[in-house]
Amino acid sequence: MTDTTNLDTVWNLAEKIGFCMLTTQASGDLRARPMSAHAERLENAFYFLTDVDGYKDEEIMQKPEVCLAFADSKGQKYVSISGSAQVINDRERIRELWSTPAKAWWDSPEDPAIRVLKVTPSFAEYWDSPGTIVSYIKMAAAALSSAKPDMGDNEKVDMGTGAS
Repeated sequence: MTDTTNLDTVWNLAEKIGFCMLTTQASGDLRARPMSAHAERLENAFYFLTDVDGYKDEEIMQKPEVCLAFADSKGQKYVSISGSAQVINDRERIRELWSTPAKAWWDSPEDPAIRVLKVTPSFAEYWDSPGTIVSYIKMAAAALSSAKPDMGDNEKVDMGTGAS
């Protein structure tokens, strides 16, 4: 596949899956938590709403390198994206990202505790297989024939160029 096709696949998978585990670094440990991702392909960025009182904000200020891990286990599709994060107080962006699920955490987009977490991706790797049933059939056939199964696409993608 071409680099553009691989880049498109990364963005398409991340957009379709929507939720990811955001992994940050803290005192030598890695910490992950589920987050709702807003992919902005043209900006080469992922945005998240976060709370100013969250520990992840402090962790990101100390070490901005993060990982976003997207998983659709039923469809056997996975994306891991490395990048640099920053926490910003962009009230306009908060209003743009505001959605019904955000009401579980805040009363309105005007809540002064809301911040935007922006992740600029630099590298990604994805695994895109044909699905659970097909994968099991391929694995069973491979086991019987001693051949390696074709489990779909696995590509490493440079996202640092900002190209889409």
